[in-house]
Amino acid sequence: MTDPNVPAAPTPPPAAAPAAAPGDYPGKTLGIVGLILSILAAIVGLIVSAVALSKSKKAGYKNVPAVVGIIIGILGTIGWIIFWAVIIIGAVTLANACGELGPGVYDYNGTTLTCG
Repeated sequence: MTDPNVPAAPTPPPAAAPAAAPGDYPGKTLGIVGLILSILAAIVGLIVSAVALSKSKKAGYKNVPAVVGIIIGILGTIGWIIFWAVIIIGAVTLANACGELGPGVYDYNGTTLTCG
């Protein structure tokens, strides 16, 4: 039983969360990773950078690496789309030319074309 005349032992204060490093904010590391990925794999970097920017915005911070990663990711994605469009259009044009000419070696618009 407790004696009402004896004060209760003080309870320890709750453990504080570890302090963030100076200049660190939510999404910063992810923004840097997204920026690097935007250079290496545009679409993946674009997605990671967008997630990092979203986290930073929710916490009320600006995330410059994430914004740069988004810009590079968009430009890289557009570049890949153009690259593959040119490759596909070239392949279709080549297939059509060979389909019309038949098997053999031809000079097609200044280019040697081997069909068949």
